[in-house]
Amino acid sequence: MLHAQIQTAVSLVYPPQCSSCDALVESDAGLCGACWKEMHFLSGTVCDSCGCALPGERDGFRLECDSCLGQTHPWSQGRAALEYKGKAKDLVMGLKYGDRTDTARMAAGWMLRASAPLLRDNPIVTPVPLHWTRTLRRKYNQSALLAEAFAEHGRLDYWPDLLKRTKITPSLDHKSKEQRFRTLNNAIAPHPRHKELMQGRVVLLIDDVMTSGATLSACADACLRAGAADVRVSVLARVTQE
Repeated sequence: MLHAQIQTAVSLVYPPQCSSCDALVESDAGLCGACWKEMHFLSGTVCDSCGCALPGERDGFRLECDSCLGQTHPWSQGRAALEYKGKAKDLVMGLKYGDRTDTARMAAGWMLRASAPLLRDNPIVTPVPLHWTRTLRRKYNQSALLAEAFAEHGRLDYWPDLLKRTKITPSLDHKSKEQRFRTLNNAIAPHPRHKELMQGRVVLLIDDVMTSGATLSACADACLRAGAADVRVSVLARVTQE
């Protein structure tokens, strides 16, 4: 009762604002109507490997976009909640670089809904890791925040450090697909103290953005080397070709 009264008092002094703009909303970590309309949610018919939108209806067979048809992924299925543009891009950038950690739970809920086909067989949820030096600078791993909230929403097993970065890699921004894959070669490995947890299990990798898939491929390969039975991926946003 006292907690509720305190929350009410706080909301009167600091009314909740849209997570994407300054408009007032009904609850914390929510979106106003205008920003909601500008979020490009991925639903309906989507690629089974990366989650991007596809035209037409599902026909009972596996569907893949042109990009995934031309590239073999080490994971079996993938989903994304948003297309990486407009307000969705702003939200991702705020979470990643702007200390907007309050948006992680809301975003993880969207990811969970988009990832319903990936949740069979009781997967163990883990984030794409950051090198400890980058975590120190950024103060948090945004993928770990998403993964923890995703697992909590879905009541799934969560392990924050099944994987580790074995070397510092430069930023992948503005690099080609080939450069991204070369940069991440041997950069991610199973954590030596926890790799037995993956043996025979389905691993569900969580990341904020999928661009070329290089980072997720490196992570999935590491999980399979540790004995994972299958690897699936869920991301908050998918970069798609115009």
